[in-house]
Amino acid sequence: MTDGQRTSRRSQAWFGAQGRGGMIYRSWMRNQGLGHEVFDGRPVIGIATSASELAPCNAHLTHVAEAVKRGVWQAGGLPLQFPTMATGETLMRPTAMLYRNLMAMEVEELIRANPLDGVVLLSGCDKTTPAMLMGAASVDLPAVMVTGGPMLNGKYRGQDVGSGTHVWKFEEDLKAGRMTQEECFFAEGCMARSNGHCMTMGTASTMACVAEALGMQLPGSAAWPAVDARRMETAQAAGRRIVGMVEEELRPSRILTREAFENAVRVNAAVGGSTNAVIHLTALAGRVGVELSLSDFDDLVREVPTLVNLMPSGKYLMEDFCYAGGLPAVLAELLKGELLHGDQITVTGRTVAENTEHAERVGSDVITPLDAAFQPAGTGIAVLRGNLCPDGAVIKQSAASPHLLTHRGPARVFDSPEAYHEVVDDPELDVDENTVVVIRNAGPKGYPGMPEVSNVPLPAKLLKAGVKDLVRVCDGRMSGTGYGTVVLHVAPEAAVGGPLALVRDGDPVVLDVPNRTLHLDVDDAELDRRRQLWSAPAEQYAGGYTWLYTQHVEQADRGADFGFLRGRRGHDVPRDSH
Repeated sequence: MTDGQRTSRRSQAWFGAQGRGGMIYRSWMRNQGLGHEVFDGRPVIGIATSASELAPCNAHLTHVAEAVKRGVWQAGGLPLQFPTMATGETLMRPTAMLYRNLMAMEVEELIRANPLDGVVLLSGCDKTTPAMLMGAASVDLPAVMVTGGPMLNGKYRGQDVGSGTHVWKFEEDLKAGRMTQEECFFAEGCMARSNGHCMTMGTASTMACVAEALGMQLPGSAAWPAVDARRMETAQAAGRRIVGMVEEELRPSRILTREAFENAVRVNAAVGGSTNAVIHLTALAGRVGVELSLSDFDDLVREVPTLVNLMPSGKYLMEDFCYAGGLPAVLAELLKGELLHGDQITVTGRTVAENTEHAERVGSDVITPLDAAFQPAGTGIAVLRGNLCPDGAVIKQSAASPHLLTHRGPARVFDSPEAYHEVVDDPELDVDENTVVVIRNAGPKGYPGMPEVSNVPLPAKLLKAGVKDLVRVCDGRMSGTGYGTVVLHVAPEAAVGGPLALVRDGDPVVLDVPNRTLHLDVDDAELDRRRQLWSAPAEQYAGGYTWLYTQHVEQADRGADFGFLRGRRGHDVPRDSH
């Protein structure tokens, strides 16, 4: 490293400054026991950690950060750890999605405001990964993602138990009388038996795979369990690699191209990933100026089969996925079918094809080969259009009931998820197996925050009668661990006057997934009459972050980001006040 390289570091605007300013920056850092020699121009690497005991998926990231530090020191950099928000879906109310944009703003501003040349992003729960990627992409300093890894497989009475997915199954068993409350209490302790995020292919696992598919995470690192020693090896390797990325000036803007997003969309289909990836990838694309439309999530995946046999679409879990070869094995299969851009650059400095050159798929049941796929091409996320969702809606076909993908039934409308839950156990509830349950006012602005409430439980009377699924339509989201024939992300949402606000009990709803339509079979004149009678709900918030959110959040088809956060704002060194 030459003196010219050392003095050109962004961090040297702080630590290489002359006079009073430089003395202040260096002297205060030295109260942590740092010697003067670490301010010699070596890369300063921020370790952004979302570790928090209020986000159980992220609680162990403090230990992951220590491994990253070792790698940074090994490569000749100066590691400096700093905390960020932790948007854990498990505890936050009304939903962690309300705070994804706030976390992205915080990450962006912390990176820009501090003397950093590169950053390692430590995430876990599903919103922390996209929030950190969004913030880092807007600053465009060299960045690498390290997700915290999934929990070990849950175990209950000799069977594998998947976090989230079995919550819904156990709830159904409890309501149907197939499980006692005492058995349920015991079972819930079997689902989360180690550090880490959901071990199903829920949104956390999906976004870890997506980050790797985008090229923002080291190959294979999405799948190592949180408590596996190789998770720490991966973190240490990331610490070494970020120093190299600073030397090479390998920034997110070189990695997050249109081709990278196409790869990620196709990988999401191949792994049976969460519908939430649609929201997060669309928002991230907006940060880097890549055109990514809702239609892309349908058009790009029609030739992509589901290769990964994981809950909620299949039977295995992330620990099995890891031992079967992890994401590199999936990428290798997709490359065989020319379904990925193999020449796309990644954080390794190498291409996707180069990274997967030696990838090995172990067995053929967890990760299936392309010519004997778990589910055929075209069974991934479908994007629906129609008079009920003019700006689009999505459905996860691989988690839906095939017999309901073409369905016509009368609507039973609820103005909030809470209104539905109040009556779901009523034996006199006017529903049958043909009913289409409509839940509205659960969108970005209406709830606010677009919570994971769309896969509402089936009415108790139907569960006891043996009914296992219903068509549900909602302007909210669904957990990536969920399943069922659920139409999500209906846009525009009811709270801004979308057609969902006009549905009445008994209206015929027609779902035709093969033809990608969702239609309200009510004539236009009647809908116009109802629209004239509709009035916007009163504003609930007069100040604070939630007011900011409801005033500026965009609709689901645009990623539910803030319009004013679209695009890059760069990493120019802020003004010096000293």
